[in-house]
Amino acid sequence: MPRFTVHIRDEWLAVPCQDTSKSILWLGTEALKRYIKNKPDNGGITSVSDTRFVVRRCQGLGLLDVDDAIEEVLEDNDFIELAIEGDTMSPDFIPCEPGFLALDGNNLTSADLVNLGKGLYKIKVTINKHIVYGITTGFGKFARTVIPVSKLKELQLNLVRSHSAGVGNPLSPERTRMLLALRINVLAKGYSGISLETLHAMIQAFNASCLSFVPEKGTVGASGDLAPLSHLALGLIGEGKMWSPKSGWADAKYVLEAHGLKPIVLKPKEGLALINGTQMITSLGAEAVERALAIAQQGTTMAFDSDIHALRPHAGQVEVALRFRSLLDSDHHPSQIADSHRFCERVQDAYTLRCCPQVHGIAVDTIKFVQNIINTEINSATDNPMVFAERGETISGGNFHGEYPAKALDFLAIAVHELASISERRIERLVNPALSELPAFLVNEGGLNSGFMIAHCTAASLVSENKVLCHPSSVDSLSTSAATEDHVSMGGWAARKALRVIEHVEQVIAIELLAACQGIEFLRPLRTTTPLEKVYDLVRSVVKPWIKDRFMSPDIEAVHRLLIDKRVWTVAKPYIDKYQTEHIPETRPLSPTGFSLDANVNTNDSFI
Repeated sequence: MPRFTVHIRDEWLAVPCQDTSKSILWLGTEALKRYIKNKPDNGGITSVSDTRFVVRRCQGLGLLDVDDAIEEVLEDNDFIELAIEGDTMSPDFIPCEPGFLALDGNNLTSADLVNLGKGLYKIKVTINKHIVYGITTGFGKFARTVIPVSKLKELQLNLVRSHSAGVGNPLSPERTRMLLALRINVLAKGYSGISLETLHAMIQAFNASCLSFVPEKGTVGASGDLAPLSHLALGLIGEGKMWSPKSGWADAKYVLEAHGLKPIVLKPKEGLALINGTQMITSLGAEAVERALAIAQQGTTMAFDSDIHALRPHAGQVEVALRFRSLLDSDHHPSQIADSHRFCERVQDAYTLRCCPQVHGIAVDTIKFVQNIINTEINSATDNPMVFAERGETISGGNFHGEYPAKALDFLAIAVHELASISERRIERLVNPALSELPAFLVNEGGLNSGFMIAHCTAASLVSENKVLCHPSSVDSLSTSAATEDHVSMGGWAARKALRVIEHVEQVIAIELLAACQGIEFLRPLRTTTPLEKVYDLVRSVVKPWIKDRFMSPDIEAVHRLLIDKRVWTVAKPYIDKYQTEHIPETRPLSPTGFSLDANVNTNDSFI
């Protein structure tokens, strides 16, 4: 009997099909039924028949028409992917009717750019009236070589082709959309010497989600991100490969043609205008800083008395302490778990508990510093040369150098890593019965069941990897282009490894959140504070309690997705806002030991 493998969210499902004359719609519906069958909450899907979805091939990601017969478009054992419309857990889903975001080169934010990457908006531009190394000369070592007017068009094409020399896996559609959107934003400033015709063609490609094949490796971060931006431009001129939801991967000229678009015909200077700038570093940096901000808001900590933090008033430390008091203040939110340990003999907790505001606080301050750098870079003209139309001058400079975002993203990786480093130690305190007074590895019948034993090992391995990834790439420089570009930022690697560090941090926090919820199971029927019970309920909506050993990776991924989607923050934020608007600065402790409670209560009653 023919069978097909369907990918839904984080699961692969085998769907047998006795009658291949049935439609793709039938196949998708059958896969959905199998997906929700073993989900405690049906995976959040209330009605299979009312669920709208798209189906695409895993190879090439080309969309399939739901009305087509299976036998006409698929072969036995083919792999396909089902993306539920409006579902953030479905990868690279593009909403059917996105709104528009106006770009003018001055007001784009890192949050906007991430949303553009997700396909939540199409682009329009606010026209700038502004709308020459590389115009009539060669490039790099050949900058002193004058090019004949008859060969200016060939010069621009040669530039894009020769500089398309990257290697490695392609950027995801989301990250390629971010890269293209950011390049459009910079060109919209009007200092790059590019025509409105070319700019509009780029916007049309973005809005159709026609995305070039852009290898992730190859930039040294000065003179800008030449290799990745060249690959981005290569598809736009109809060469190389492109991807769209409609076509999947195919030759660029055919992808453009399928969407009624024509390849861009480069004019003098336009090849250079398309490839010179720090947009690879900055677009990846925008994603990194937004994810870092989200995980810092949702990380697990323990708050202390306000008077302590007033004596060391770093902004991040004070903010973190106030945030967690708003979730743990017994006057606002009585906690039976806290009350049961109110008169314990423990005077001080481990540093991983009582120093959280100090450790998390500097991470928060660093993220805000980096966010400011990235948002400035997003709206900066980073070409060379710069065209000043009012002055009638073209001036060569060094705005293409990626040192600013490179250094900032190295700082970001170091700061955010610490959230995982301290989290892993708290996981140890949860799974170690000598420290938590809970069952070993948070499971009954230890020995028969291993519980969270290897989940903790996973957290430890991720923290160890991060220690290597946190070595700053921007301290390195290698001379390139025959010593013309004799100092570079290595910002591309700074951005890529910052994202890897942040993903590891998200996964460690997800493991701690799972472990904390499991710890609470052993303290029932006692309840924690109302806000934390709401977070517990959220986690339990996607992961059931650990009664006996089972496949754990899907549980970790499900909670990881909650963190990425900021659903934990969405649940907790109203309580934080209410407390902060109502509460005057405290002058007294909120518990006899300033929230210094017994260790097993700290680690189980305070997982946000």
